[in-house]
Amino acid sequence: MATRTVQAEAQSSLLPIIFSAIIGIAVIFVSGHVQAGALHDAAHDVRHATGFPCH
Repeated sequence: MATRTVQAEAQSSLLPIIFSAIIGIAVIFVSGHVQAGALHDAAHDVRHATGFPCH
């Protein structure tokens, strides 16, 4: 019975890691295929939306 609990805890802690890795790979893949100007504009808009001074 204790073995099942340890396995369940291992699986439940592994799920967020796998999900984060998939999201990270997707972001890298998408940003690698976008035009440089569009990527710059998106980053610039995010800076303004978060209140970070960029000028």
